[in-house]
Amino acid sequence: MFYIFIGNLFSMKNLFRFFPLFFLVLFLALFLITGFTTGLADLSRELKGQYDYKDFESAAKCRSCHGGLYEQWSQAMMSQAFTHHWDEIEYFDLAVAHAEKDPSLAEAVDGCNGCHTPMAYLAGDLPPARPEENTMANESVSCEACHLIQGTTTDPPFNYSYMMEPGNTKYSSRGKGNDSPAHRIVSSEFFRTTEFCGTCHNEKSPFGVWVKSTQIEWKEGPYAEEGVRCQDCHMPEAPYQTAMMGKTYNDARLHLFHGAHDPGKVRGTVELRIQPDIRLAEPGETVVFTVALFNQKTGHKFPTGSVEDRILWLQVEATDASGKTWILPVDKKGFEGEEYTIAGEELAYQDMGIPLGIENFEGVQRDGIPAGNRIFRMPYFDPEGRMTIMQWNTASLGVDYRIGPRETRMETYTFRLPFETAPGIMKVRAILNYQLLVKPVAGFLNVPEDESEIKTVNEHVTSLEILP
Repeated sequence: MFYIFIGNLFSMKNLFRFFPLFFLVLFLALFLITGFTTGLADLSRELKGQYDYKDFESAAKCRSCHGGLYEQWSQAMMSQAFTHHWDEIEYFDLAVAHAEKDPSLAEAVDGCNGCHTPMAYLAGDLPPARPEENTMANESVSCEACHLIQGTTTDPPFNYSYMMEPGNTKYSSRGKGNDSPAHRIVSSEFFRTTEFCGTCHNEKSPFGVWVKSTQIEWKEGPYAEEGVRCQDCHMPEAPYQTAMMGKTYNDARLHLFHGAHDPGKVRGTVELRIQPDIRLAEPGETVVFTVALFNQKTGHKFPTGSVEDRILWLQVEATDASGKTWILPVDKKGFEGEEYTIAGEELAYQDMGIPLGIENFEGVQRDGIPAGNRIFRMPYFDPEGRMTIMQWNTASLGVDYRIGPRETRMETYTFRLPFETAPGIMKVRAILNYQLLVKPVAGFLNVPEDESEIKTVNEHVTSLEILP
């Protein structure tokens, strides 16, 4: 009957007869759709301060039944999302201090807690006390923070757009309902989606810029088409007894959440090979080395997440038979914004002076690595066009020179052999290095050294013979 009505509606004979009715129906439909969408978008924001800490259970209580999963979680960054030393410094010394000087940023800075310590956000404890005060904010991304989520209010999900309600009902990828003596379990299809992860692993700045887009990168890549999800790599399946006195499931999801802070996860992410264009050379002769980098491991770009902090760089060094070493500069390709992908002596991050109260702050060294090295990054810029690490102050993005999933990147190094090169075998080594935080920033803010520790992703060595 509906299709007959539509057909009659658009017939020339009845067009004018139904004209007012048509626009009335159209108006009501648009009103309802717009209102519903806007309501969903605002729903997660309405969670702010709607509950009390007492409405939530601590992870320690969950430990009594889920001891193994608890221990896995307690070693993961999920359990330290609020208490981790760099997160604490960045939040309190930069973000909170910045919002105090610019109140327009207050909502965005409060929102940091929507993902780093959801219970504090829902309890309205903003900003929370520092970790040494040992409040419930220290639960970070706890059992409750995930297993109370019922869905998302946005598409794509971003900025803690989860729907959550405290209570005795816990949501999971499995569950038959009322089959636990401690709480009710409801099976949720949402837990099997990457949108679940995207509620926090996608983020927009107050300027509308995607400052984190890990789930979106996955969706645009090859693994999405193959059905390989975030959980398949970061929560692998294994035979495991998920609860005391419960049965062992062959496809239990381990709560490892291993990622950027796990050296074992980072190691080998990108395959690396280097070769020269000739094998015999004399001092003064020019040799071209080609490096192939293949991202064979991540389902998103590498690096991802907090890429305003991360630095991934390729260093190529040649050592002659006498032990003398040269660091080779990468050949320029000439694309727009390339200057941010080659290490230099430039200063950056001047906007840190705002929250720190330093007038005319000149910034710190941008890269902290040997000049000429190729950097795989995407620079963030503040409203004044200066490179920044403060994602809440990011107004624009530069060239995205990260390595995508299953992407192969080629780099060349043209090297004129110095006349003092010793005869014999010259070894040329390509090393791909990774730091969670740019070293000069870490040093300036007194961040513990482990956050800027160099992690070797991969390396490869080739050689050529230098003739007398």
